Amino acid sequence: MPGTRHAPHLFLDRRSAGLALAEALVPHAAERPLVLALPRGGVPVAFEVARTLRTELDILLVRRIGAPGYTGLGLGAVIDGADPQFVVNEEVMRQVRPPDGWFETEMQRQLLELEQARRLYCSERPASVSGRCVILVDDGIDTGASVRAALKGLAKAAPERLILAVPVAPREIVADLQPLVDELVCLAMPEPFGSVGRHYADFADTTDQEVADLLMEARGTT
Repeated sequence: MPGTRHAPHLFLDRRSAGLALAEALVPHAAERPLVLALPRGGVPVAFEVARTLRTELDILLVRRIGAPGYTGLGLGAVIDGADPQFVVNEEVMRQVRPPDGWFETEMQRQLLELEQARRLYCSERPASVSGRCVILVDDGIDTGASVRAALKGLAKAAPERLILAVPVAPREIVADLQPLVDELVCLAMPEPFGSVGRHYADFADTTDQEVADLLMEARGTT
């Protein structure tokens, strides 16, 4: 009985996906965009984009603010940057009704964690996005929750143009995120989608050290 044949992977690894994504973004090179990666997996992808476009690479850190007693529910999120932003899930806030001051306290705690994470990856302060063309990059999208929070936070920081660029994502999630950006670049929207990892031949975890090394290398070439 013949074995089941599996569809070929769309991408060899994150770096190769980044090269393919960079080709689609070359028209933006003249704008000297700021390329922001969602760590950890988005960094190798974004590295190749920034290197091809000969522009600046930084990371965008997002931390969810959980509801008291319901860790699976997110009241909102904190997004780091030169001017850190936060987003609130108003529907969940109305449902949970956290005690007075809970959200503010959790936001400050998550801001401290963001600062610690940034120190782990790089010593540089976050790049300012105000008035710039910004390209947010990840290695793919599953549910879109983190990306959605990141985009809303970035929009509050007033970039001139906001672009989301990913190698692969579900079609319905792409449609849902489209209104949040000026442009959305997604190379593939396979059906059935499954998970991001199934579309890569090599989807090994990106380590903290790899992130730090790539950021250092990027800063030495821009």
